[in-house]
Amino acid sequence: MEDESFCVDPHVHSEGSYDGREPVELLLEHAADIGLDCIVVTDHDDIDDSLRAARLAPSYGLVGVPGVEVSTADGHLLAIGVTECPPPGRPLPDTVAAVRAQGGVAVVPHPFQRTRHGVPRRRLAGIDVDGIETYNAWLFTGYRNRRAAAFARRYDHADLAGSDAHRVGTVGRAYTALELPTDGSVTPDDVVAAIRRGDTAVHGRRAPLARCAGHYLKGAARKVRYALRKAPRSAVAAVPGLPGRHG
Repeated sequence: MEDESFCVDPHVHSEGSYDGREPVELLLEHAADIGLDCIVVTDHDDIDDSLRAARLAPSYGLVGVPGVEVSTADGHLLAIGVTECPPPGRPLPDTVAAVRAQGGVAVVPHPFQRTRHGVPRRRLAGIDVDGIETYNAWLFTGYRNRRAAAFARRYDHADLAGSDAHRVGTVGRAYTALELPTDGSVTPDDVVAAIRRGDTAVHGRRAPLARCAGHYLKGAARKVRYALRKAPRSAVAAVPGLPGRHG
C-alpha cells in the first residue's frame, strides 16, 4: 500500500462462503505482504472463519476485526465488529439494530445492484446505516460506484471501499484508509469507531473486465450447486434435465 494511513479491506470472502475457496491463513498472509493493516473476512451468513481470522491476525502483524455479510430481507449488509451473525432474512432496519447492539457497524455493500443482492435505493433511503460501500472492485464499469458515492454524499454516510475478494490475488484491490495511527497501537475497537465516525477515505481499482465476467459466471454456477446441495432430494429429483437424480 502506498497510503500512509491505516489501511483496511473490509469486504473479503474466505472458504467459509459458498462462492469463496481461500483459507483465512492465505488471506492474512497476502494482506500483510501487500501492506494492509487489517482485513475483515465477511462470509455469507457465517462468521466462524471470520472469528478465526480475527484471532490469527495479530500473528501476521494485522489487526483482527471479525464480520459477516448478512442476507437481510432487503439485500446484503456488512456487519463489521460483531462476534455473532445476526439472523438472516430479517428487514434491513432490524438487522442494523442487531449489529449495533453488538457494538458493530452496519455497512451496505454494492448498493442498488439487484443481481448482487444490493439493497434497493428506495429501501435504503431514510435508513440510518453506518456506511456505504462506494467503491467495490468487482464492477464492469464505475457507474454503480458513482451512484453509491452520490447517495452517500446526499445522506451523509461514511464512504468505504472493499475488494469483495473471493480469491487471494484480489485482496486489497480496493481498501479503506482510516484516520488512525500505523504504529501498532490500533485495536479492533479503534477500527470500528473510526468507521462509525466516518474517518474514512476510499482507494481502489476495478478488476479487469475478463476477471469480472468469470467471477460472475462462476459465482452463478456455485449458487446453483449450493442450492442443489441444500434442497431436499425429492425436490432435486423433480427438476427436469438433471441426470442421475431420478428413481
